[in-house]
Amino acid sequence: MSFYIFDNKKIFYEEMGEGTPLIFLHGNTASSKMYEDYSNRYSERFKVILIDFLGHGRSERLSKFPADLWFYEAQQVIAFLRHKKYDKVNIIGSSGGAIVALNVALEVPECVNKVIADSFEGEKADEAFVKNLLSDRSSSMEDVNARGFYSYMHGNDWEQIVRNDTSAIIRHSKEVVDFFHRPLSDLKTKVLLTGSKGDKFMYSVAPDYYEKIYGNMLEKLTNGSMHLFETGDHPAMMTNQEEFYKLSMEFLA
Repeated sequence: MSFYIFDNKKIFYEEMGEGTPLIFLHGNTASSKMYEDYSNRYSERFKVILIDFLGHGRSERLSKFPADLWFYEAQQVIAFLRHKKYDKVNIIGSSGGAIVALNVALEVPECVNKVIADSFEGEKADEAFVKNLLSDRSSSMEDVNARGFYSYMHGNDWEQIVRNDTSAIIRHSKEVVDFFHRPLSDLKTKVLLTGSKGDKFMYSVAPDYYEKIYGNMLEKLTNGSMHLFETGDHPAMMTNQEEFYKLSMEFLA
């Protein structure tokens, strides 16, 4: 297993294939294991990179996640790029990983070629979103399938990781609010926003969730586009794998 150091802690990463680096960033309460099988096919064209954020998967644990969680995770990715001396990488991030991907592109645009940001909350999590999240997290802790997912992602200490993540999101909504430290209008990187119209969680917040949230973002992004899948759930890229693969390969070409 490979690791690099950030904030005096070890972060797990894995690389496979050759070519332009393509980094997959996992969402909240997940780890890079969510991409292990799916990302293999990308390694035929790219150097695929999987990373576990601190406190997740095979990376070193944190006793508490910071309130500015997604920016902190972006700093971890930037540290990796500098560690490996990579520039002009492509990034695919889903859910919380999409927020991280956009933060990376905003902070070090010289290092990022293209970004696919899948199934995320836009520029900030509003009160309705946070309320739905708390309800969903409470029920998932008791759900057999969700517990199995968490355990597979992290191991026996998954409950603490989920609690750490939930606490960070609550504190972020009160103390930080905005996901990004720079205006989206600064971002010149080519960006594709994706989501699923069958995303039960997001569309329980609002009936036109992605259309509205992504639409507002595209008014600020100078080089952005959007694709919404008619079917699938959350995240769109994993519940529409074949369609997403074709779409992503066209976008990254």
